[in-house]
Parts: sequence; C-alpha cells; structure tokens
Amino acid sequence: MTGDPSLMVPLPDHDSVDAARFAAIRGDGRPAVFRGLVSRWPAVVAAREGRLSGYLNTLATDETIPIVRAAPEEGGLLHYEAALRGPNFTREPGTIRTFLADLEVELGKPQPDTLAVQGLDARAALPGFLPTHPMPLLAPEIVPRVWIGTAAKVAIHNDPAENIACVVVGRRRFTLFAPEQLPNLYMGPFHITPAGTPVSMVHLTKPDFNRFPRFADALATAETAELMAGDAIYIPYGWYHHVEALDTINMLANYWWDPARGDLGSPWDALMHGMMSLRQLPPDQRRVWRAMFDQYVFLANGDPAAHLPPATHGILAADTPEEIGQMRRGLIAALQRGQPTR
Repeated sequence: MTGDPSLMVPLPDHDSVDAARFAAIRGDGRPAVFRGLVSRWPAVVAAREGRLSGYLNTLATDETIPIVRAAPEEGGLLHYEAALRGPNFTREPGTIRTFLADLEVELGKPQPDTLAVQGLDARAALPGFLPTHPMPLLAPEIVPRVWIGTAAKVAIHNDPAENIACVVVGRRRFTLFAPEQLPNLYMGPFHITPAGTPVSMVHLTKPDFNRFPRFADALATAETAELMAGDAIYIPYGWYHHVEALDTINMLANYWWDPARGDLGSPWDALMHGMMSLRQLPPDQRRVWRAMFDQYVFLANGDPAAHLPPATHGILAADTPEEIGQMRRGLIAALQRGQPTR
C-alpha cells in the first residue's frame, strides 16, 4: 500500500446539489464531492479567461496579511523543520496585492519558492468576494476563508468544524480519513504546530512505513477525490484530510461552521483536562473512568437518567443556561482549588 490515489476509494460525486439535498447528504455524516457547484462564480470565470490576478485586485483591500514562503527544496510540503522546533516555512507581512505580484515573480523562476496565503477571512482581505460569490448550500452569515498559492501539500489534519471547500483556480486532491483512524495517523505535537492544529508526521505522498507502520491501515480506508475549478467538497466535522494543490496557481474558498451549542465550553479544553486528570491514573482506575465517560458523556447506552423520575435528573440532564452556568462555576472553583469537584 502506498499513497497512490489510484489505489484509494473514490469519494462519492453529486451533481446539481441544492440546500435540501445537501441537508440529506450531510445527515449521512459522510464526505461528498459536489461537481460544478460554484462553476459560475466570477473568480472561477476570471481564472478561466486568464485574468484572475487583475480581478482579485479589484476585490482586495490593503489589509496586512501573513504570507507563507517555503524554500524550493521543501518540495511544496508545508510541515515541520527537521528538529520539530517550528514550521519549515516563514511568514512575512504583505497584502493581497503584493502577494499576487510576488506570485508572478516567483513563477518566473526555474526553482520557485512555495508561496501561499492561508485561511484569510474574506471580510477583511477580500470584502468584494462576499456579495459576488454566494454559497448556495449555507446560511449567508457563514463567511468564506480564502487560500491562494503555488503547488503545495498540507499535511493530514482535522478541524473542529464542518467544512465546504470550493476550488476556484487549479486542481486540488483531497484525501480523507475517518476520525476513528486517529491511532494510525501518528499526529505531531500539540504545542508546536505548523498552522495552529496538530498535523500527521506521515507524508501521504511518500509514507515511511518503517517509521509509521500503522499508517498502512489508515491508507486501506482512505477516500480521495481530485477537484477541478468550480467543484466543491463537504468534509464532516473532525474528519482528517490531506490537501494537495496540484497546479502552479491555486485558489480555494472554504466555509467552516459548527452547529453545536456555543455556550457549553470547548471539547478541546475538556480533552486537555482529561489528559491532565485521567491519563496518569492507574490502569484499573482508567478502566472505571472509560466506562463512566461512555455512560454519561458519550451516551453509549442511551439516556443514563431514563430510569429516574424527571425531578431527580439534576446534573444528568443539565441543559438550560442556568444549569450549565452552575456546572461551569463549580468546575472553575475546583480548578482554582486544585481539588476534585467531589
């Protein structure tokens, strides 16, 4: 097994998807490709006609943005430097306009640097993009983030959000892994990351199976698709994905959103607390708490309070802002004391 996409399962394709059909697809909890979803976007048309740079300049502001630059010997892979002290690229300030000018210069070189701008909030950097590039599947308050650059590879990672990514220019290959593949992905450090989220130490396009043997099991489940300009992909919450921009100039607009309640705190913070308070327990105690989490957190056996009268559910059914606030205050007080809540 190698990272050859021809050996992977192709992601399902859908044509003529509207909001109602997307809701049904999303309900399956599976990734999907939407062919031609944004093929009429003005930027897609401008790129097809060879006038992308001029068109983007009409939409851009002089907002300062970070520009990623990696040396040619990195081969377009945006990852860690050898000692894992930081990324293998630099960030320098610029604007969309200066970036587009640098892009033209770099592409004229026999061995160009990798250049990219990543995850720019379109409201600040490209405000003219929003009213002219509607996303037909999502609510208008979900705004796009823009990614532009040369050919590059973004290592396997996941995002704590649902995602629709739309290819504006060039071709992009997406390779996806279900959340359950985490043990086989060999994720890097949490505290030092190339772009804010942990990434896999395995290079999908050139995997080292001697160093990362379980990655072969992940590859056996991998799903992939190559998207053309105008195509889009739906990546469900938390699915791991590797993204490869294949052409000399590439542009993507993606939409992140989280349908979960916003007043319940961060699952990531809960994970950090769990790593602090549970991981060092003796094995027999970890066994107890794994069963407790399955029962009361992940509801593996249904409603844990179903056998009790409603008036006695208490914390087992805490749901209102007042009840959540009371739980939060108790947790904060316990953390400040350095003592358990019970």
